[in-house]
Amino acid sequence: MRDFNYYAPTQVVFGEHSEEQVADLVRKYGGHKVLVHYGGKSAIKSGLLDKICSLLKSGGLEMVQLGGVVPNPRLSKVHEGIELCRREGVDFLLAVGGGSVIDSLKAIAYGVPFDGEVWDIYTGKAEPETSLPVACVLTIPAAGSEMSDSSVITNEDGDYKIGYSNNLCRPKFAIMNPCRTFTLPPYQTAAGVTDIMMHTMERYFSHDNDMTLTDAVAEALLRTMKQCIFAVLKDPEDYRNRAQIMWGGSLAHNDLTGCGLQGDWATHQLEHELSGMFDVTHGAGLAAVWPAWARYVYKEDVSRFVQFAVNVMDVPNDFSDPEGTALRGIEAVENFYHAIGMPARIHELLGRDVTDEEIREMARKCSQDGAITVGSFKVLAREDMEAVYKLAR
Repeated sequence: MRDFNYYAPTQVVFGEHSEEQVADLVRKYGGHKVLVHYGGKSAIKSGLLDKICSLLKSGGLEMVQLGGVVPNPRLSKVHEGIELCRREGVDFLLAVGGGSVIDSLKAIAYGVPFDGEVWDIYTGKAEPETSLPVACVLTIPAAGSEMSDSSVITNEDGDYKIGYSNNLCRPKFAIMNPCRTFTLPPYQTAAGVTDIMMHTMERYFSHDNDMTLTDAVAEALLRTMKQCIFAVLKDPEDYRNRAQIMWGGSLAHNDLTGCGLQGDWATHQLEHELSGMFDVTHGAGLAAVWPAWARYVYKEDVSRFVQFAVNVMDVPNDFSDPEGTALRGIEAVENFYHAIGMPARIHELLGRDVTDEEIREMARKCSQDGAITVGSFKVLAREDMEAVYKLAR
């Protein structure tokens, strides 16, 4: 068991009428003038954006709005938000949306008080000393950004997609109303659950095998997400199961399922290059990469994959053939992805084969021209990254 420091300060306000508290919460955390940040038409069409703005106004708060955030949020929108907040004297940032909106908001929060180019924070050239406070009204359970210390931004100049983590930008509060997820399309719902599960799986596949309680929490979360996704795909307005998924997204990425373990995160790093190059949905990209990663690394600790196969994927344990059990667990994940409408290979995601040249370019970016490795379950150098991409195609 590794020593750990668990920090999850976000106030979660969960339930059918939770957004009614938004103005009180902003004032509680020192906000006076708010940037309301959102994505596209859904926030407007659903009426949620108007409701939040009306609640803020009636609560005596000033606000400005900035929409247009897209999946794989762009650095150009972050620059636009920084300029707007500085010009308008904004002192509190509120995201209305999912992980992309929250991630964009966090980058803006770093950038407003930062004397320099905010992208330098994401590339490791600079460290922020402070940020504006952020919070969110969550509409898409997936990324877990509502309770995490991380955000991921795409720089259109070169299609670089880079994540950065810092406790400065953990949200002050997260408002979660499962009813707001009823209208999510099936594909987005399934991709969200895939992302939720992967946040736990990235932590679970560790050589630290003596944190029994953390393992049990992780396995319970994964089994619950597996069960709930089928229920909500059948009945999109199934409040009980929508609520489990929404809460599961937060628990999967607020570090709870990684306490005492060293996580891997190679699949996320590999997928960032995939979605950076092809602008695909992050959760679907993870589904396309993980089976190949698993087959490439499982021999590093077969027993860990056996435990996952048996406790999460309901694969019978063949004690005479541990490798067979491990591989059947990986196959069960692929079958699960297909059952919920997710890909299990890159060609299923893109509708075409990825080329050798594209694979080399993704590996080049992921390894920063061979300067870094990724992963810890098996450390992947540039040539390993290429091998995983080839297995995944």
